[in-house]
This record gives sequence, structure tokens and C-alpha cells, in this order.
Amino acid sequence: MGNWSATGTRQMLVLDSGHWAAIFELSGSLLLTGEQRPSLGFKSEIIGFSDSLTGVQARSVWTDEHGEQVFSELVGKEAGPGKRIEGKFIGGTGRYAGVTGEYSFKWRHLFGSEDGRVSGRVVGLEGWARLGSPDTAPSPAGYQR
Repeated sequence: MGNWSATGTRQMLVLDSGHWAAIFELSGSLLLTGEQRPSLGFKSEIIGFSDSLTGVQARSVWTDEHGEQVFSELVGKEAGPGKRIEGKFIGGTGRYAGVTGEYSFKWRHLFGSEDGRVSGRVVGLEGWARLGSPDTAPSPAGYQR
């Protein structure tokens, strides 16, 4: 659980009636809540592609206050505000090397301009992460929810 907000740019191409495609790049802050969070806050960066017919594909990097990073893949079966996005942790650096887990959220669009600037925030962020090497069974203390 936590709060995640981001701003950035989006370039959209209208293909036909009701069909669009867009590329986007966002950055912002992610603050986690809960006793077993791996860190309180992260700088977040996301780059991706969305299509009104095929959904969302994106990649994200979270960087903590020590410069250590968590990498994830994002997928949404539908594109657009309020649609569910699912994330899967695919690795990291430092203490996050070998991290596994997943998370999900819905994107709430707050602002968009004609020049492509956008901002928004995440609603309903939830998930889990397990810290540790993928070759080593993590201890119960390595489990984060």
C-alpha cells in the first residue's frame, strides 16, 4: 500500500474512431506504507506504450534514497484512466538484487495538456515483494507485504 504520483509527457496518435495509441514517460515519487515495507520512499520512472485496443506495456525503475533500484514490468489488458495495471518485479540492485513479487493499481489522470504534458496518481496500490537472491530461499524476515 502507498501513494504514487507522477508527471511527464505523452504523445498520442488517433488512428480511427475510438482507437488511439500513445507513448509515455513519467517520473514521480512513491511512498510506501506498512510495517514491512522494503523502504519508505522511491523516485519512480516509467516508460511505456498504450493502445486502446491492446492495452498497456511499460517498464518501471524505483530508486531509493541510497541509489539502489527495483525494476518491474507493467501490463494492462485495457488502456486508459481507471483501468487496472499489474506490475511484476524483475530484479534490482544492491539489497533489491533478486527481488520477486507483484503489485497492481489503477491510474487516475489528473492533468493533460495539448502539448503532451500529463500528471496523475495511482489509486489502490497493493502488492508484495520478497527480497533475496533468486538462488536462495528467502527467510521469513525477507518477505514483504
